[in-house]
Amino acid sequence: MEIVLQVLFAVVFGVSFYLAGRKFVAIRRNILLGRKESLTDQPARRWKHMVLFALGQKKMFRKPLPAVLHLFIYVSFVIVNLELIEIAIDGVTGNHRTFAPYLGGFYTFVISLIETLSALALVATLVFLWRRNVLKVKRFTQPELKGWPFKDANFILGMELILVTAILTMNGADYRLQQLGAAHYVDTGTLLVGQFTSQLFMHMGTASLEHVERIAWWVHILGILFFLNYIPYSKHLHIILAFPNAYYTRFAVAGKMENMPVIANEVKSMLDPSAAITEIPDPPKTFGAKDVTDLTWKHLLDAYACTECGRCTAACPANITGKQLSPRKIMMDTRDRLEEVGRNFDKHGAITDDGKSLFGDYITAEEIRACTTCNACVEECPVGIQPLSIILELRRYAVMEQSNAPNEWNMMFNNMENNQAPWQFNPGDRVNWKNEI
Repeated sequence: MEIVLQVLFAVVFGVSFYLAGRKFVAIRRNILLGRKESLTDQPARRWKHMVLFALGQKKMFRKPLPAVLHLFIYVSFVIVNLELIEIAIDGVTGNHRTFAPYLGGFYTFVISLIETLSALALVATLVFLWRRNVLKVKRFTQPELKGWPFKDANFILGMELILVTAILTMNGADYRLQQLGAAHYVDTGTLLVGQFTSQLFMHMGTASLEHVERIAWWVHILGILFFLNYIPYSKHLHIILAFPNAYYTRFAVAGKMENMPVIANEVKSMLDPSAAITEIPDPPKTFGAKDVTDLTWKHLLDAYACTECGRCTAACPANITGKQLSPRKIMMDTRDRLEEVGRNFDKHGAITDDGKSLFGDYITAEEIRACTTCNACVEECPVGIQPLSIILELRRYAVMEQSNAPNEWNMMFNNMENNQAPWQFNPGDRVNWKNEI
């Protein structure tokens, strides 16, 4: 029976990583469908930024309580999964706690740390479930989270409960079996949490305890493997992509809008015909972005890294005043459209026209017009996502390719072109107000 379980474990483990690997490769392919953008300068600064914002979650601590609770779950996820190395070895070899005899007291410390983090994660998960489903924090109840996104968040929290409960149950039963001197149960020393959870099993015999410990062990490892394959389809993909997204951040001044070189040349030549015109080696196929493939790969990485936390939308003045714009929805729509384009790519072996586009089918003109370009969404995002950049690209397409702009905008554009100011008067009259002082 033992050899059958070892083979079963090896098969499940291998298949799980293979399937997850295929999906992660597909996500990478989807991201690279975007246009090129160079973000490899200042590597030392990028590493520092990644450590502070992805690992250290610097922006999260603007609100200490949710930040600390999130840190419990996050650190627990990172540290607990280090135990996956030992579990994999145990599962394949049929051993139990392979590292314990070699690490001694350090092993006791590591397992106690994992237990403590699991207990803290259990508390944090219960609080987050309460905030979403009982307290109903406003940013968790907005329209874009209706249906699957809301269920996804609750499902993940439910999975967290199962995983941490399995760890605590497994270690509690294991510690009690050590006390009873059961065969194969290596002495781990006094476990910080296990010594207390073991009290739950004081009246159980050795055979029953072994069943409890083995069931909890299998629930824990199968839960992790399921989670590994679920993450790429969930908002919790940010657990992984927050790191590259933070590394490849744009270090431009906050709120800076990048000019299109071809347009900048036109303006220069109009204002000063003698000005030196920069040669454009690769003119754009379109002005702005109609679909996800018109965006850069960084825009698409941003979409996949979105946590759907809603801090961007909660800070957006347009959304606060009742406009349809929600920066979170912009990122969710971009990701959903990219997934659709990716599926079509898999089906046809190339990018094909499916009659849909990001602008129009997913994001409306009313949404992007509502943006005040205040940069609040960018400032609030804990993982450095820039919804504003995508909004600007969509607006460029709407205005420059479709002439899709309100009359008020068109009047301003005409005035800027003719008077070099948004107002309708001659440039020479702009300083006449001084004569009235």
